[in-house]
Amino acid sequence: MSASIDFYAAPGHEDEFTAYETNAAGEFEAIQAEQADREDRVLVINMGPQHPSTHGVLRLMVECDGETVVKIRPGIGFLHTGIEKSMEYRSYTQGTAFVTRMDYVAPLFNEAAYVLSVERLLGIEDQIPKRAQDIRVLMMELCRLASHLVAIATGGLEIGALTVYMNGFREREMILDFFEAVTGLRMNHEYIRPGGVANDLPENAIAQLHDIIDWVEKRLPEIHQFCDDNPIFKGRMQGIAYMDLTACFALGVTGPCLRSAGMPWDLRKSQPYCGYETYDFNVPTQESADAYGRYLVRMAEMEESLKIVKQACDRLDASRGEPVMIDDPALKWPAQLALGPDGQGNSHEHIKQIMGESMESLIHHFKLVSSGFEVPPGQAYVPIESPKGELGCHVVADGGAHPYRVHMRDPGFNHLQAVPLLCEGGMIADIVVAIGSLDPVMGGVDR
Repeated sequence: MSASIDFYAAPGHEDEFTAYETNAAGEFEAIQAEQADREDRVLVINMGPQHPSTHGVLRLMVECDGETVVKIRPGIGFLHTGIEKSMEYRSYTQGTAFVTRMDYVAPLFNEAAYVLSVERLLGIEDQIPKRAQDIRVLMMELCRLASHLVAIATGGLEIGALTVYMNGFREREMILDFFEAVTGLRMNHEYIRPGGVANDLPENAIAQLHDIIDWVEKRLPEIHQFCDDNPIFKGRMQGIAYMDLTACFALGVTGPCLRSAGMPWDLRKSQPYCGYETYDFNVPTQESADAYGRYLVRMAEMEESLKIVKQACDRLDASRGEPVMIDDPALKWPAQLALGPDGQGNSHEHIKQIMGESMESLIHHFKLVSSGFEVPPGQAYVPIESPKGELGCHVVADGGAHPYRVHMRDPGFNHLQAVPLLCEGGMIADIVVAIGSLDPVMGGVDR
């Protein structure tokens, strides 16, 4: 063990605390002894950014008096990727490949928020094919199920509920199998595009959907049985990380955290998009405003998402063969995407046309893929209801073929500022529960 000045302290505070460097577990006892000799009851602990219970590379600077949290400050930015800045040098369609990597647990919601903002700038919101809108709703609600399963599974694991973790990821795997069948990828799909979606559902998609619905409907009650009335689970969750409605309003908290405080605010109902106003579903709420209430809200939301998936499945079964991309050759990219018999590339008919029959088609395809389409000058902000809360995308266009500015309003970024409110005055062990109940994903927070 060695003690040194804290070089990371703010100017004027270098000598306020002593920074310790340890290389062995037993050296912590020496630190405790030295702290006791100095009669300093406050111990500063650096939790993260590599820590199994911080849901990504989140750093928590915790000041403790024994086991009680006196002060806590979250430190973010360890997963900053420069995605928003990089999008200024790519076409609007290529932008979907960037935003899908933000909240990587719910990638399709990032794509939807961005694409809806671009479509508003283009003035084509009312021209999107109905089948494309139904596919978007289907994919987003399946993604909501997958995201909530991760939140509950990892949250359960962190307090010792290993069975919940295994069950949650088992159900999520089936949903990711469906995503892979539709988009070719299990995450980072780049599937929702300006004007519609990249491609139609495969032939066996409806049958695969019915299998998923049947499986998840049978397995969700198992999680209820494991957790709802489990005395250990309730003891760790009830009354922990309390945040009432006033605090939610003050801190910009949305999603399950807001609804656990009794506010039935859901953008799918209050500001519908993608045709959500035509679906029958409820907005679950709780009044406890604690970690247990947020768990119950997420469980109820999964049941409502299953209801929406069933309705979307019926609609898509009845609309087979209808278009999934706007009928505007200036926008749909790649042009006339249809997989060949090898499952790759454009259809042979399209390749034949652009390579051997029409020089104009070849020029158009080249220009559309290499340069993209132009968007009229203006700005748009479209919020949607992601699994974590309000996810919005602000796009500024200058009339060119790539955005002037793109900024995402990720709910996790707002929610992390509530960490001191949730944790200070509580126990160190409750920090894990508080962070898990917020369900932050640092890819979306840091961007």
